[in-house]
Amino acid sequence: MSVSPFSRLPNYVDPEHVRVLLCRMQAALRDCIIEERNSKQNDELAAVAEQTPADTIYAIDKAVEQVVVDWLEANWPSRWPIHLVMEGLEERGTILLPSSSKTEAVMTLIIDPVDGTRGLMYDKRAAWCLSGVAAGPSDVARVEHIEVAAMTELPTSRQWRSDQISAVRGRGLVAESCDVRDPAHPVRPVRMMPSRAKDYRHSFASFSKFFPEGRVMTAQLEETLWERIVGLGSSPSPVIFDDQYISTGGQLYEIMCGHDRLVGDLRPYALRALGLETTLVCHPYDICTEMLAREAGCIVEHPLNGPVSAPMDTTTAVCWVAYPNEELARIVRPVLADLVHEIKLLAPRGMVRRPE
Repeated sequence: MSVSPFSRLPNYVDPEHVRVLLCRMQAALRDCIIEERNSKQNDELAAVAEQTPADTIYAIDKAVEQVVVDWLEANWPSRWPIHLVMEGLEERGTILLPSSSKTEAVMTLIIDPVDGTRGLMYDKRAAWCLSGVAAGPSDVARVEHIEVAAMTELPTSRQWRSDQISAVRGRGLVAESCDVRDPAHPVRPVRMMPSRAKDYRHSFASFSKFFPEGRVMTAQLEETLWERIVGLGSSPSPVIFDDQYISTGGQLYEIMCGHDRLVGDLRPYALRALGLETTLVCHPYDICTEMLAREAGCIVEHPLNGPVSAPMDTTTAVCWVAYPNEELARIVRPVLADLVHEIKLLAPRGMVRRPE
């Protein structure tokens, strides 16, 4: 087992303790959201509360911001001061918690309190609370350095089960579910089994195209990809199915549990090629739990190969693609890289750079 960067920090940081803290924080946030949802109408939760450089903040997002800060203030050990990076806090800047800390931050905690807001606020599909911790202050910590991560399902009103997935890098997943109807929240283990399939036929595989902007270009790339790989039209019925889960954490969960054989997000490339703003894309706080998928045995990488790489912030555009196993990755990688290069050639002069 490799030595954790946490072991080199002042006041040795126990990564397992950090994992437990993240899970408890997310459980508290989940309970808050369930209470908020039960006390308000969908239209109230869907009201626009704020527009930030990262995203549109809805009422359901706003309801949990202070819950996260208050929980950390009350429960995070003062001997391990952290920088908090979270959607919705952009105007307040980086926060040092607990505020009683006498030293500089030794770690950075990045959080997306509600990843998949749009689905949850209309009670359509579960969202996820995502968080990851990396050693060092926010100006040096990066997503690829995250050592501890957790994600907790935020269920719809028709859903009794909430899954929680967490890990310390290199130690494998801890996967559990709880019954949110029971105040005691009894938990049981969940087995995460990524697909072992060797081809893509008759499977779910999709790239993010949640919004009208850039959708046609992404769909054309997707159609070309599958034409070259499986030969579209060779079967009397479609062999590749599309599932648009408007949550990066949710997409990674679908890979981890064996539902999907490919998920990816190329929106930064598509939008830049069209000369459009790139705010409606994946950001570091959305992809901060990609380490969990890798702990499950999946492959998560940049579409032009190499790891997902980004600073711990709320605004950097991130491209990524995930596969459940290496054999499926080898089938798609070269074709996808060629198509991504073709998109880059379409971008207006001066707009193209490799997304972090």
